[in-house]
Amino acid sequence: MKLPIAILALTSTATAFAPPSSLHTATSLAAVSKKDTYQITLLPGDGIGPEIMASCKEVLGALTKRCGFTLEMKEALIGGVAIDEAGDPFPDESLEQCLKSDSVLLSCIGGYKWDSNPRELRPESGLLKMRKSMGLFANLRPAKVLTQLIDASTLKREVVEGVDVMVVRELTGDVYFGTPKGIDVIDGKRVGYNNMIYDETEIERIARVAAEVEASIHITGDRATCCRAYGDVASKRGGKLCSVDKANVLDVSQLWRDVVTDVITKEFPDVKLSHMYVDNAAMQLIRWPKQFDTMVTGNIFGDILSDEASMLVGSLGMLPSASIGESGPGVFEPCHGSAPDIAGEDKANPLALILSAAMMLRYDLDRAEEADIVERAVEAVLDQGLRTADIKQEGDGCKLVGCIEMGKAVAEIVSTIDIAVEV
Repeated sequence: MKLPIAILALTSTATAFAPPSSLHTATSLAAVSKKDTYQITLLPGDGIGPEIMASCKEVLGALTKRCGFTLEMKEALIGGVAIDEAGDPFPDESLEQCLKSDSVLLSCIGGYKWDSNPRELRPESGLLKMRKSMGLFANLRPAKVLTQLIDASTLKREVVEGVDVMVVRELTGDVYFGTPKGIDVIDGKRVGYNNMIYDETEIERIARVAAEVEASIHITGDRATCCRAYGDVASKRGGKLCSVDKANVLDVSQLWRDVVTDVITKEFPDVKLSHMYVDNAAMQLIRWPKQFDTMVTGNIFGDILSDEASMLVGSLGMLPSASIGESGPGVFEPCHGSAPDIAGEDKANPLALILSAAMMLRYDLDRAEEADIVERAVEAVLDQGLRTADIKQEGDGCKLVGCIEMGKAVAEIVSTIDIAVEV
């Protein structure tokens, strides 16, 4: 039957619902209440970043024109371009602008040009600074295999068909931020070292985000309801949560396992918790990915596993992500890199950034209906047989298009798609 999109939104796995346990209640999705005008910071970054951002802006322009609200978008510097123009991979001015915004949309950063720079002047340092300064401790990376792109995966159809995995990655701890760290000369030899470190409060909060966070559990500030919305992930996706660690050899992982077990068993009895060593998890993601629903893990393991999970879909160019904290705006970005080798050639795939914008609409701006429109428009262009080079298969009968044409196609569908769908 036909349902208006507002009703359809209530059936989505990304909307609030009452879970089985009497301990929990339905929660709000947004960091800000729905309003007519939003302040959005755009971080085009490096490489293909400006190109995919231009396509994404065209889609958002079509959406706001159709739906009658305004996104006041202002660009800021991050990454290599920020180093070149301001001598800092994430200048204080950019941080200030991001913190004043309702949400942040980031393209990608990095490139060969800056690879030999000292650590503090590399684009990646700007990304780490942004996450730490904005308190973005939780990263959500969905890897859902779309029907239209099953054959784009390098794995067999029967392995990937129906895969829908969410990797919840802790983002501000672990070896990326642990101290002491550095490169010293010891006994005449250079020695590099990093510190894999977590305290129990960092583990507790990411476990709660990955399960289902109640308002009363150590979440304060205006971002509380949005954290709970993200935290509903495991309960809404079937109630299975796999925590990934290396507890057989790492003390920090043993603490991780103990704390995750304690939080989930005491506070979320309806969530089915399992544990897996990271090496086995990496193998199982390829062997039998459909066994996973939601995975929660630390920063370095999550970095690796989420990229591996992305290839189940067939291309990093299709995968969005969200990074959130306890208060303030979230940052929404594609999982792929800056692809400097194709920058300026109109070959980039803008769909991951467009889908990241849909996540922004849904989770930061309280615009779930508009997010549905964007997500359905992306599927519609794939149904039409349009493909960028990264998702084009030999002999698939699909049309090869560039970044500009793909963005225009999505924008046109956003403007015209029927708001009632079959369910």
